[in-house]
Amino acid sequence: MSDQKKDSLSFRTRAIHVGNEVDPSTGAVVPPVHFASTFRQPGAGEWGEFDYSRSGNPTRSHLQDTLASLESGIGALAFSSGMAAIHAVTMLLETGDHVVAGCDLYGGAYRLLHKICNRSGIEVSLVDMTDVNRVAEAVGDRTKLIWAETIGNPRLSIPDLPVLATLAKQRGVLIGVDNTFGTPSLIRPLESGIDIVMHSATKYLGGHSDCLGGTLAVADQELFDRLYYIQNATGAVLDPMSSFLISRGLKTLDLRVREQSRTALEIAAWLREHPKVRGVLYPGLENHPQHELASRLFDGGFGAMVTFELDARIDQTARVCEATQLFHLAVSLGAVESLIEQPATMSHASYDAADRERFGITDGLIRLSVGLESFDDLRDDLAAAIG
Repeated sequence: MSDQKKDSLSFRTRAIHVGNEVDPSTGAVVPPVHFASTFRQPGAGEWGEFDYSRSGNPTRSHLQDTLASLESGIGALAFSSGMAAIHAVTMLLETGDHVVAGCDLYGGAYRLLHKICNRSGIEVSLVDMTDVNRVAEAVGDRTKLIWAETIGNPRLSIPDLPVLATLAKQRGVLIGVDNTFGTPSLIRPLESGIDIVMHSATKYLGGHSDCLGGTLAVADQELFDRLYYIQNATGAVLDPMSSFLISRGLKTLDLRVREQSRTALEIAAWLREHPKVRGVLYPGLENHPQHELASRLFDGGFGAMVTFELDARIDQTARVCEATQLFHLAVSLGAVESLIEQPATMSHASYDAADRERFGITDGLIRLSVGLESFDDLRDDLAAAIG
């Protein structure tokens, strides 16, 4: 099939066929997994398409081809974890550079920026990414990167990506976004002018809690070459088996995310009416601060993450999280089974206590990852746990 023909196919069709071409040697409709660590070369100093699995592997390349197509990019890279992917982006920076990052930010990204990158003399400012004026004020002469999330973690804030992309271009600054919560099924940031899109592929892309991985996708060849150089030099590549599992997960991504988003909206609406719930954060609810923006940016759904707050102490909130039966108490998200966690003690425990308080990561906050179970069963599970 020609590249032009592939580009004309729908998202769901490309997820199944691009990067998953029939194996020419056997006719297998599922490409084989290539576990080889090294590849025979045509001659001394002559290089074939693959030479050493850190530099390139056929199974990893298949996944990268699929993801580049789904993200509307020119290329993608698959890493050993989501944090390895973010770390590769920060390795574009040099001592003295400055990063403007969102304050509604995954705890692991906060830790990387504040506890690791700072050792190299890189400074970080956290700002509300939903306030473009504050972002503009934070960007200075030394700013080289803006880092946002399509749906903030854990408070589910929604930044105006096209406006932020325009700001970044005007200031000559790279802008990258973590699209783990949004997924390319619902939003494709490269189409809005964003430079780098990152995923923790462990989550929705894989979708079954059985592999670890991270990805980057870009729309600029020169930027892709720089990131590939970093990946090859540092070696945090995705292994062949995980590449296969994530490729398989991508085939059902669109179906899973849209169904999970529908159930998440029902869960959020039910929680909003619960007498013991102080507030619900979900962009699909009309009272969410960025609901109208999310309705414009997202395609047919608002994601499957729901955050709500109880009027409770940290120990009382923990007991609710521990009492559910269908919602497993666990970090991570995005898989077929539903998960529940307490950000203050789990996913965002790496935040400094003052920053947790400043950015609304309260003791009563609970984050849900809504899976593929029925709404009725999930509602009853939460009702029993909340009491």
